[in-house]
Amino acid sequence: MKNQHKTSETPAPDSSGQELAEAKLRQAEVRVTQARLEVLTVLLSKQRAMSHNEMQDALPAMDRVTLYRALDCLAEAGLAHKITGDDRVFRFSTGSEVQQSADLKQALMPPQHQHGHFQCTRCAKVFCLEQPNAANTLRDQLQATLASTALKGFQSHDIEVTIKGWCDHCNQA
Repeated sequence: MKNQHKTSETPAPDSSGQELAEAKLRQAEVRVTQARLEVLTVLLSKQRAMSHNEMQDALPAMDRVTLYRALDCLAEAGLAHKITGDDRVFRFSTGSEVQQSADLKQALMPPQHQHGHFQCTRCAKVFCLEQPNAANTLRDQLQATLASTALKGFQSHDIEVTIKGWCDHCNQA
């Protein structure tokens, strides 16, 4: 029995969004399938990270298993990153919320996923925090902090920083 889904807040994907998604899949040397194309197009259009359930609402015709596989494939290929919230729900983002560009060449550049996140404690939405023009990345700053402590010789392979508070929408409520 198929789940009932709410009306999606995601607009129908436009052809330029699909073209960008297809170009990114090809650049990452990932086989272009309809599911991957649709999932990546939705992720690229969003201004925040989305949970599997939110993606299911945005793509109601896609079965859950296919959606899981497409999201995992995109994460493994580096086209999206998986964020674990305090609620232990995985959310996925392409980082496009801070990399908006009309220039296709710049838009095709691989996203940098070593950055912080903001999680709204009211609605649980997660947003990526990046400083695309910063001289030092958050990773560089935290790695320097690690190197300057008593933990000499330690090398991080992944850094997760989450700032918690209320998003703009919840703060106005």
